[in-house]
Amino acid sequence: MRAPFEQDKPIYVQIREKIEDQIINDQLKEGDQAPSTNQLVNFYKINHATVTKGVNQLVEEEILYKKRGIGMFVTLGAKDKLIQKRKATFVDDYVRKLVREADKLGITESEVVDYIKHVKGRDKE
Repeated sequence: MRAPFEQDKPIYVQIREKIEDQIINDQLKEGDQAPSTNQLVNFYKINHATVTKGVNQLVEEEILYKKRGIGMFVTLGAKDKLIQKRKATFVDDYVRKLVREADKLGITESEVVDYIKHVKGRDKE
């Protein structure tokens, strides 16, 4: 069963992120052929233009490249580029907010680190 798409995010963005995740998780390696837009349309049962928009963003960001008449492939260095992009997003989306909230509550840096270690330890169980 396919996971449903999130309601709060455009589907083309979610398609792009699914491909990015496959690259980051080594399901798609640099130089590998990526799924075609037709394969993605058939798999997810969504509009061709939606898939094309997400895939084209990856081409514009030089994560994928097209070989005319053959398909799309993962660019060399794509995984590293995606990891760096995701790290920057992580800092902006989570760390900055965490630090601001910790400051409001008077939580010290060492307390924040202790909380993180506690949560990470609990997640491993």
